[in-house]
Amino acid sequence: MSVPAAYFGIILIWSTTPLAIQWSAQGAGFSFAVFARMLIGLAVCLALLAATRTAVPWHPAARRLYAVSGLTLCASMLLTYWGALHIPSGLISVIFGMMPLVTGGFAALWLSERTLTPARIAGLGLALAGLWLIFGQPWPGEGRATLGTAAVVGGMVVQALGLVWIKRLNERISSLAITCGSLGVAVPGFALAWLFAEGGQVPAGLAPRAGAAIVYLGVAGSVLGFTLYYYVIKHLDAGRVALITLVTPVSALLLGQTLNAEFIPARGWAGIALIGAGLLLYEWQALRSLWRPPIS
Repeated sequence: MSVPAAYFGIILIWSTTPLAIQWSAQGAGFSFAVFARMLIGLAVCLALLAATRTAVPWHPAARRLYAVSGLTLCASMLLTYWGALHIPSGLISVIFGMMPLVTGGFAALWLSERTLTPARIAGLGLALAGLWLIFGQPWPGEGRATLGTAAVVGGMVVQALGLVWIKRLNERISSLAITCGSLGVAVPGFALAWLFAEGGQVPAGLAPRAGAAIVYLGVAGSVLGFTLYYYVIKHLDAGRVALITLVTPVSALLLGQTLNAEFIPARGWAGIALIGAGLLLYEWQALRSLWRPPIS
């Protein structure tokens, strides 16, 4: 696989995922949309396991890893899908762009990693100030935008916590096996959420756009995106990987405005700019490596 192709594939998938989440949730109900997506993702994972003859470890430590990953995935996605009904899709990408900051904070507290330098703490402060501006924003035509923003932020925090928890467990298991195991744990949780939230009813007359978004997310968002991301991590330095979290919020915002006619008021843009500045400051040390001359 070409590394540049994988890199731009991640940017494309992560840029389009928030809009696809919103389209699928609006057209099919949020709990059915996320359940159908993850069920498709699990089917694709099982097919890949069979095709590649990859074993899925089932010892106690592996089961604990799947449980942690699956439960945090379930909670994170349910919050995100509900919140996506009430805020612009581009804002979802901006909020999830803060994951490196939150993950770094959890890692410092839980793993005793010395990652929170003064510059990174300042970056985190800027991002939180931007988030505060967004929380206070009266979004046009939507009275539940604050709750929606809070739900997506909660989903992002839960996902960051899950990543640090998985790192703490430190099990050497293939990424495909982890993805399959976590989906196996999460899918029943999504099914229960669908049963309680929507009575287990399949939406009548599912719009083609919503159906296509669910299939796209099941294949690209749930399986292909993670596979490409792990591949890029293995082949590129931290600075180049960090650029992804800076590029995708911008491209997602542009897609939301172009394809979904989303309007973000001036105060919202100010908050987004602060979050972007905070991310840039947080990742500055890694990004500096891109401009350092090679050592001869």
